[in-house]
Amino acid sequence: MRRSVPVAAVAAITSAGLLLAGCSGGKDSGSGSGEANAATKGVVNASDAKGGTVTYAISDAPESFDPGNTYYAFVYNFSRLYARPLTTFKPGPGSKGNELVPDLAESMGKASDGGKTWTYKIRKGVKYEDGTEVTSQDVKYAVERSNFARDTLSLGPNYFQQFLKDNDGGGYKGPYKDKGKAGLKSIETPDAQTVVFHLKKPFAEFDYLVSAPQTAPVPQAKDKGADYTKAVLSTGSYKFQSYQEGKQLTLVRNPQWSAKTDPLRKQLPDKIVLNLKVAQSTIDKDLQSGNTLVDLAGRGVDGQTQAKLLVDPKEKANTDNALGQRLVYTAINTKVKPFDKLECRKAVEYAIDKKAVQTSLGGPIRGAVASTVLPTDIEGYQKYDLYPQKYSGDNLDVTEAKKHWDACGAGKATTTILARNDRQDEVDAATSVIESLKKIGVTAKIQSYPSSKYFSDYAGVPAFDKKNNVGLMMMQWGADFPTGYGYLQQILHGKAIGQSGNSNLSQLDDPEINKLLDSAIANTDKAAREKAYAEIDKKAMEQAAIVPLTYFKVLMYRSPKATNLVSTSAFSGEYDYLNIGVKK
Repeated sequence: MRRSVPVAAVAAITSAGLLLAGCSGGKDSGSGSGEANAATKGVVNASDAKGGTVTYAISDAPESFDPGNTYYAFVYNFSRLYARPLTTFKPGPGSKGNELVPDLAESMGKASDGGKTWTYKIRKGVKYEDGTEVTSQDVKYAVERSNFARDTLSLGPNYFQQFLKDNDGGGYKGPYKDKGKAGLKSIETPDAQTVVFHLKKPFAEFDYLVSAPQTAPVPQAKDKGADYTKAVLSTGSYKFQSYQEGKQLTLVRNPQWSAKTDPLRKQLPDKIVLNLKVAQSTIDKDLQSGNTLVDLAGRGVDGQTQAKLLVDPKEKANTDNALGQRLVYTAINTKVKPFDKLECRKAVEYAIDKKAVQTSLGGPIRGAVASTVLPTDIEGYQKYDLYPQKYSGDNLDVTEAKKHWDACGAGKATTTILARNDRQDEVDAATSVIESLKKIGVTAKIQSYPSSKYFSDYAGVPAFDKKNNVGLMMMQWGADFPTGYGYLQQILHGKAIGQSGNSNLSQLDDPEINKLLDSAIANTDKAAREKAYAEIDKKAMEQAAIVPLTYFKVLMYRSPKATNLVSTSAFSGEYDYLNIGVKK
């Protein structure tokens, strides 16, 4: 997820205190918030006490709150409060948060036909906020709208569109254009509780795929297309009370939610308020004062706040510094001159001063310098460096970079680099990249845009990028689910390229990489899949389409006033939002 998400082993949670399950009024228990990284080791301020208001804030506004039209990890995380996918991740610290469990489904999927057919039974008695019962048809419809109506809902991934069996001759145009009642034939609903997915080929990790909020049910009669984001019909523990676009979203208890049909959620606070477009410096101050309990984006405090926290032992004790299976990188556009030439891209690999970029991002506490596409905390990662950098003191030796640039024959070149203007660290990193490229004769200018429109309108939008000579794009990426495939597919596979909402920013369409990804996911041998993911990583670096910068680490301020805080790998090191409460 660019968005940000999962890692390696799916670990069982052994401590009852980590489960955050059940729903009963009671008193506070569990560990306090008295040490740094406490939430990466366990649940801090564990409690099932009810009442109060939990306040979130974010420096911009999400592209969408529609579970079927989003691709940010923090919305995947937050949306589970009001939308239940077939499976999800159990709250737990670090890699223990990668344990996949049934959510809307009664159990994990039943595979048949060699892994090409997956059947799920949804829980009986799950109701929407209006009292109507959820059906398997609603799950089918949710997938149809999110994957087959890309002209209306373009912001999420398109895995289902790529992998569902083509029973329709390629003619299915999605529920907004298709007037037939049958819908997509490759998703069957033999009864109100059963949904069956028919795939083109085996997909060994399909249970992970259905953890995406795209499988959260949507009743067709209540769908409003792109406007559904304004009033999503809840199946979770909370429902929309009000939504002022660009200002505030307020959630309140869903009276139709029942703990009997939901072993994961607690429904603790009376109200959840999300304030939008709040300056990051203000969010940091409000976290420290207790006026805000959670920074929704989960990207961590800004540079000035970080400097203050790290020199104050008392405040540092309220921080969590976690890996999140994320990579910060610069995507090189393989379709825009001169970067359509491999030698030019290799020159950029050598030219960008990664240590300088690391400093601009906040130093080593924000992540080690990277040399691979796969982060270190995803299984399949292998340590190597195809473009080693040499330094003389603090100065990067650009001899190798100049050699490749001369070989590519581009001479003096100009290009545009994109970054998100509500992420100052990203803008700073882009500025550092610009300074590096000057040394090989590349003049780059920065164009920055808000996160809410970055992928829908600018970065990775082929028409825009071509017109505006966009050769480089700043990016931060985390896995869609905790495997090499869940990390690599959407940023490297040719079929992931879209006209909008695209994550394959480099527009890399390499037949060898595509084939390796396709064959790996069909392999039921986990070790063989991981070996393939390592091979794909190296082939991607050979194509020099991505310049790895840092293996991102987040530094978050943990509010002592919040309960049930646990930093989870499943959502890029963010706190798990499912059961956060407030101290009385």
